[in-house]
Amino acid sequence: MIQEHSEEMFNDLSIVTPPVKLKREHFHHTPRDFRDTIAKKLVHLSAETASFFFQERYGHRAIVLETIASVPGMVGALFQHMKSLRFIRDDNGWIKALLDEAENERIHLLVYSEITRPTVFERALIIVVQFFFYIIYSFLYLLSPRTAHRVVGYFEEEAIHSYERYLELVHEGKHENVEATALGKSYWRLKDDARLSDMIEATILDEMLHRDANHAFANDMVGTQMWH
Repeated sequence: MIQEHSEEMFNDLSIVTPPVKLKREHFHHTPRDFRDTIAKKLVHLSAETASFFFQERYGHRAIVLETIASVPGMVGALFQHMKSLRFIRDDNGWIKALLDEAENERIHLLVYSEITRPTVFERALIIVVQFFFYIIYSFLYLLSPRTAHRVVGYFEEEAIHSYERYLELVHEGKHENVEATALGKSYWRLKDDARLSDMIEATILDEMLHRDANHAFANDMVGTQMWH
């Protein structure tokens, strides 16, 4: 049921051309050139920094990172929208797909904020990091949409690893496997007796879809061309 609903959320990917192939399994994109290598290293460094800062406080980590993860889809959709207007031609489905991504990540934030309340310091951190990330990512998308989407693809790979570790800690009893929130049950159409572990599994599948979509977008030499 979770997989079926996750696929429904991304039905708009079916209208994207060229088609986006979703793997819905473990997959790591191998860097193809210098830009990919730099993107991967920067993302890995960011992930290591988050691991050092949050340690095994994965609920708090999810909240802070999801506020950032919600930014790229909205920024990408904006630039693709402006491109479509500028050249008076169709967007090939990119705008709706990117907006769906941003909305999905926002729901992740709301779901996990009901499980773990962010501290005052984390709320301040969210404001600062989101502000600078928005500016940096906007400039990156303006200069190289291909690199921007590759960065998101690698971010999603790290997110999958992070949530899988969170799930392991729940199974090990280091995090209480509390009842799933009402929003989580409604959004993912979970059973009435669903637990935190079920929501994490659903989140992992969502992140896999984002990973596949953004790596596919990065490979599209036409869609990532902003000025032709």
